[in-house]
Amino acid sequence: MKIIVAIGLNILLLVALVYWLRRQARASALRKVLLPALGLRLLAGSAACVMLTSDAAYFQFWGKLLNAQLWDNPSAWLQTLLGEEFHGYGGKLIFHGFSNTFFLIKLLSVLNLGSLGNTLVNGAYLSLFSFVGSWQLVRAVEGALPRVPVGAAAVAWLAWPSVVYWSSGITKESLLIGSGAWLTALVIGWVYGGQPVRLVGIVGALLLAWLHFKMRFFFAGLLLGGLASLIVVHLLQQFFSRARHWLVQLAIILVVLVGGMRVAAEVIPVLRVNKFTNQLSNNYHQLLRASRTRPHIEYADLKPTLESMLRYAPKAVVSTITRPWLGEDKQLLYIVAGLENLALLLLIGVAFVALARHRPGYLPFALVVILVLYCLALAALLGLSTPNLGTLNRYRAVLLPYLVFLLLQNEYAVRWLPQFRDK
Repeated sequence: MKIIVAIGLNILLLVALVYWLRRQARASALRKVLLPALGLRLLAGSAACVMLTSDAAYFQFWGKLLNAQLWDNPSAWLQTLLGEEFHGYGGKLIFHGFSNTFFLIKLLSVLNLGSLGNTLVNGAYLSLFSFVGSWQLVRAVEGALPRVPVGAAAVAWLAWPSVVYWSSGITKESLLIGSGAWLTALVIGWVYGGQPVRLVGIVGALLLAWLHFKMRFFFAGLLLGGLASLIVVHLLQQFFSRARHWLVQLAIILVVLVGGMRVAAEVIPVLRVNKFTNQLSNNYHQLLRASRTRPHIEYADLKPTLESMLRYAPKAVVSTITRPWLGEDKQLLYIVAGLENLALLLLIGVAFVALARHRPGYLPFALVVILVLYCLALAALLGLSTPNLGTLNRYRAVLLPYLVFLLLQNEYAVRWLPQFRDK
């Protein structure tokens, strides 16, 4: 029975994938990179599964046990799915409150219906979701923003090394990057592409937002706040011509973000300033103690106060984007990351020159503002809470495509990019 179910599910998935690929190849000027980009993502996922991390092995182990419960006692599995505990088969899991780890384990218990617990197949499923979400954003840029170089989006979401690697295989980042990109694609299509807002799109956006939130709610709060402010700016511009002025747009975005943070803090206590800063401080000191013998970020006297966090935020942003430096460690991971950071610094330098010469590109002002704020806020959050540079390199993969996309907008960087637009 298990094999029949697995074969049936995989046939359905394969048919849907072939149909989707054929439609995308017909509709996009990026058709030549569609299959190579998909192959690259799946290859990276396979490599990640072969070199399985301890976290991924943990997810797999418990996912198989929950899948066994699904087959043996569906009602008990449903209780596990809706609860925070699992008991059975000689093991138990107990989580208190929100846990993205337990959520991913629950998801794997469902995916195991098709994979039969095979690590490579599960990695392929998550890699495929990540790719589809990323491709949707690239296509949204192509369709809704015709003056923007689509090659910038293709490089950022489909080819940037650490983004491709960390968004492949059995990782939380696969779901984070895929859901965030897909959600952003929907909003860009609505706001700039004139796409009709249909019920299916709204339901899809809510599901993607829920998935993004379940994986890392701090990350989701930043992205959802930015996308919400973009929608508000667009709606106000339909009724008030003054809302098109860049100062008014900036004011609207700041009001929406600040107001959203105030409301969120009232609804979710952990987002209140004192609890939030305490959580950041605790994460930093716990990871710092475990990272003394490895390359890490260190703040002399970081305290769990807003003032202390703001004082070190610039250093956190710079460290997140530029470290590890080339030569900081001889391990392959740090060498590759160091080379990638050199490329980022080059792109940042080119972007500043283009900005100074009034050639920044053609992204809409409001979209630039929310993407810049998202990248800065997430870089600060990561730098302050994650001193271990190896872990930081994985976590920052969520913000890197947005940053690279911004840096490749200017007229100088565009010269390095392939031109995919149909002539």
